[in-house]
Amino acid sequence: MTRKSFPFLATGGVLQNLEQPGYYGGYSTLAQKKSWEKATQEVVGERIEKVPVIRFFSKAEAAVLGAVIDRVMPQDDRSEDRTIPILPTLDERLFMNSLNGFRYEDMPPDREAYQLAIKAIEEMAQERFDGPFAHLTIHRQELILRSLHDGKPDPGHPVWEKMSVHRFWAMLMEDCVTAYYSHPWAWDEIGFGGPAYPRGYMRLENGLPEPWEKNEKRYEWNAPADSQSQLDEESDAPASGSLHSHGGSH
Repeated sequence: MTRKSFPFLATGGVLQNLEQPGYYGGYSTLAQKKSWEKATQEVVGERIEKVPVIRFFSKAEAAVLGAVIDRVMPQDDRSEDRTIPILPTLDERLFMNSLNGFRYEDMPPDREAYQLAIKAIEEMAQERFDGPFAHLTIHRQELILRSLHDGKPDPGHPVWEKMSVHRFWAMLMEDCVTAYYSHPWAWDEIGFGGPAYPRGYMRLENGLPEPWEKNEKRYEWNAPADSQSQLDEESDAPASGSLHSHGGSH
């Protein structure tokens, strides 16, 4: 058996068009909303019903950043109508000029940092692959983003000589993770019981689910064939066996 045959042995396939990814099929945080106080119902409900429109980024900037977000916080497994609006949430923060509670002294304001980074990423894509970042293959997009993650921009760009790539990356990930996991559809995915007030939680030990929660049911999956993570997994695989061990939804 050769390493080349591994992509055909991995189980689970690529997850696509799921209404509810995750290990908790059939669980709905919003089904519990009658147990929440009115203010909580409104705040959580707005995250689904009132998705912000793009007002800060230009159309071109939004296209680049949207493609970046699709790679650092992929939602390829989700159906279009259940995709969590990360870019609109981030755009809303910058439009309102809100801070995440702090800013490093040697970093530009968040608005400027994002616009500089978007310009740098687009120009890096043009230089390295002779095409716009949003139109590159997944693998090529991830090669550029991985170089930023590693703090070694490839190709180099003047922006990263003026602005810390590590600190920009940390801000980007904080914004993406915050937007994703503040959304009730993400709570469904991880089996989070939702706001505790006023009902509260009763099973506080041993990881037991509450009566209204679901037990975890794992499954197998594969990353997209041309993604960096899938290619790395194949190159690190032993000479025989399978890729069974990586269950999950992300």
